Amino acid sequence: MTARYAIYFAPPADSALARFGAAWLGRDAETGARPARPAVEGFSDERLACITETPRGYGFHATLAPPFRVAEGCTRGMLDEALADFARDRQPFRAPPLRLATLDDFLALMLSSESEAMQALEDDIIHAFHRFRAPPTPAEHIRRQAGTHTPRQEELLRQWGYPFVLDEFRFHMTLTCELDAPERRSLREALERLTAPLCDEPLAVDGIALFEQEARGAPLRLARRYLFGTLVES
Repeated sequence: MTARYAIYFAPPADSALARFGAAWLGRDAETGARPARPAVEGFSDERLACITETPRGYGFHATLAPPFRVAEGCTRGMLDEALADFARDRQPFRAPPLRLATLDDFLALMLSSESEAMQALEDDIIHAFHRFRAPPTPAEHIRRQAGTHTPRQEELLRQWGYPFVLDEFRFHMTLTCELDAPERRSLREALERLTAPLCDEPLAVDGIALFEQEARGAPLRLARRYLFGTLVES
């Protein structure tokens, strides 16, 4: 199978956060719409399209379980059923408000403080759905080994197929590609103004979403949402 799946946090479609994310990246991963991007002084629309190219392909989200091919003996239907069961037994919660931050060399929305509930959600998803993850191909393993990892991140990569899980998990919603310092500072000033209204209230987390990528290189799309504490009919 060439399709890959990912388990993400995606804000409700009717929320200001979701509308901002779709407009900023230039693609709504749920509907396929391409809303107009906000204008930013000093940046052409072409440059902004380039800056957001990589996150646009993934859709506006925060990763809970990174993209994976389903393991031998598992099916998309089995994954769907397991996600519905997982969500039914969890309760919505409120995480700390968001803040605009620099993460490595890119800009992202992160939580303003640590959240035990968010960490527990990610931990539980990694453990519950690891059985659905096929072992990485040699090419995937090489890609994920690229860059500098700590010994702990290398250990997580070997055990779980990704270096930024569990105690290395950092909730973030990516807004740009990697940028050099001067351009990043300039764009951050504009994004501070655009995102300020989204950072006033705690982040409501009422469910998770399954994203699907039909083939490598294709954009990921939001295939299904699973609301916490809800009996989801197949």
